[in-house]
Amino acid sequence: MPDRLRWFGHATVLVDLDGARLLTDPLLRSWVLHLRRAAPLPADGLEGLDVVLVSHVHYDHLDLPSLERRIDRDVRIVLPRGAGRLVRSRGFREVEELDVGESTRVGSLVVRTVPAEHGSSRVLGTKSDAFGYVIEGSRRVYFAGDTDLHEGMGELAPGLDVALVPIWGWGPSLGPGHLDPRRAAEALVLLRPRVAVPIHWGTYYPVQATRLKPPAFLREPVEAFERAAAELAPEVEIRVLDVGGELVL
Repeated sequence: MPDRLRWFGHATVLVDLDGARLLTDPLLRSWVLHLRRAAPLPADGLEGLDVVLVSHVHYDHLDLPSLERRIDRDVRIVLPRGAGRLVRSRGFREVEELDVGESTRVGSLVVRTVPAEHGSSRVLGTKSDAFGYVIEGSRRVYFAGDTDLHEGMGELAPGLDVALVPIWGWGPSLGPGHLDPRRAAEALVLLRPRVAVPIHWGTYYPVQATRLKPPAFLREPVEAFERAAAELAPEVEIRVLDVGGELVL
């Protein structure tokens, strides 16, 4: 299997690198409370996972129903310290909790946690750090999770091959602690990746704001990001993937 990335929508990306299979922040449902998927969920591709990487405990990043329904219980789950009990209670046997700045190995890869500027808590009180991951092997991939611009972003991962950069959220507005299209392009100036793949956009929308038809605003963030990136970071190759789309590394 070639080294590749596959975007499943929102912040869920399958990374095949150096013989290991890593999945980020699985959100793998057609409906999430009042949110509906705008594009069909890919039906395959999650076989043989080595690890699931969870960036923080917000419900659209640590989605317990997605883990229960789509991920085998013997797959290792890596997540922020203090959140392990949430997945252990669902029957996952290999759970690894990390702090910011720690690392773990997945096959021949080293996976490092790096800072993110984002609050992280759940309604019933679970609170943890939010962080991103740098996956290092024959190539270097940065998955930002949720974050805003922050001091030190430029030093997170020198020599990046690919940055998986969040550019929006869901719905027509964006809450604090997120990158909007312009600030995501500014992040590219700091990160200096060879290739950037926009994530966390265009996947879910609130049905009460529409007549069940995906609204036009779902596409606007990525178009704005492409314009801003061309202006601010023209040396970075932007690869926009459709849901289910792949990038061969």
